[in-house]
Amino acid sequence: MNNIHYLSQFNLLHSLETEDLIEMEQLTRITVIPRNTFIQTPETFTPGLYFVKKGKVRLYRLNSDGKQFTSDVLNEGNVFGELNMISFGTKEHYIETIEESHICRIDHTRFEQFIMHRPRFVMALIQVLSKRINSMSLLTQNLAIGNLHDKILCVLMELSAQHVVRRDESDDPFHQIDVPLSHQDIAHMIGASREAVTVALQELVKGGLIKTGFRTIYIDREKIQKRNFI
Repeated sequence: MNNIHYLSQFNLLHSLETEDLIEMEQLTRITVIPRNTFIQTPETFTPGLYFVKKGKVRLYRLNSDGKQFTSDVLNEGNVFGELNMISFGTKEHYIETIEESHICRIDHTRFEQFIMHRPRFVMALIQVLSKRINSMSLLTQNLAIGNLHDKILCVLMELSAQHVVRRDESDDPFHQIDVPLSHQDIAHMIGASREAVTVALQELVKGGLIKTGFRTIYIDREKIQKRNFI
């Protein structure tokens, strides 16, 4: 599959015509990165805009105690990076692949020249930025004021919005989140201990809100949405 076909799959690039995609392809380099490999650390940051063509990546930061805090998990079609005029707030993040991922990097100098004459693409880019900001704002609010159970459900709902696997049977209320999740992974996302998360997950299972398997979580979205915190 050539780069143009790759690029045409990104939601953000649907606003571009074929000739624009051809020009964009000249600015883009696709790299296949193995699982559990750093794309970036705060020390190795370089300006650039990146697209996830295939796979999943995790964005996280470390607090003063060295504890991880996951801020996002991105899948196909998502964008991250920092440019002079565009920021996705990822400069100080560790960005690591969860699975083998195909990452497209666009040269920042040439990209700035590219968007100067493409207002539709700029509008699409603004929409992506706005959705990311709104999503992170809601997540931050819920993580700040919610109890442990609500924090876990908030994160699972956010993950399921982008990484959901449709249920196999129409009468099954549970949807699988298409991200491998250990109890420690969830603890990183909400700033809690693994032991506390394990107990809370067991209680959520008993309450019929989620089901769990080996690094797999299924959620009943409709039942969770009836809770006041969402």
